[in-house]
Amino acid sequence: MADYIEPIEKLIREFCKLPGVGAKTAQRYALTVLSMTEQEAAEFAAALTDAKQKVHICSVCGNYTDRDPCRICAARDRSVICVVQEAKDVMAIERLGEYHGVYHVLGGVLSPLKGVGIEDLRMAQLFKRLTADVKEVILATDTSAEGEATATYIARFVKQYGIKVTRLAQGISIGSELQYADEVTLSRAFANRREV
Repeated sequence: MADYIEPIEKLIREFCKLPGVGAKTAQRYALTVLSMTEQEAAEFAAALTDAKQKVHICSVCGNYTDRDPCRICAARDRSVICVVQEAKDVMAIERLGEYHGVYHVLGGVLSPLKGVGIEDLRMAQLFKRLTADVKEVILATDTSAEGEATATYIARFVKQYGIKVTRLAQGISIGSELQYADEVTLSRAFANRREV
């Protein structure tokens, strides 16, 4: 990579901190920002600041929101809870426009090798939501080994309440991340979910 003056190098380093952004992509992003007008750059910076200040985690489901509870928790069918790893997974499912229940964002998956246990996830909050009104819990964690282990753990616990537990149908390849599944595959997986 070419040597740039310090302000550009700093901007490139900041873009490199984003997931999936390598040095060349960060360089392209930095140069794109520099080619913006003052107003465009100010709007870009304001959007970052505004999002950071106004967006927080819903106290009920753990999804990103600008109000509490979030719009989904406030208006949707609470008898079905779809459990996902991250807020980005909620966005992927919402793009389908087919699911009308609520969500629960775990904030990750069980991973003993990485030191992530039950207490590190939003498991306790999920289990508190298991009232008599809940008829089904849909497990929509990734199909990785950790995602499957997390789904199995949750299924065992939820079944004790006599609540139906389903898992998204296969069709999402093993080891893939939910957010990268195309809408058709995700829609079929959702429609053909199976009881656990």
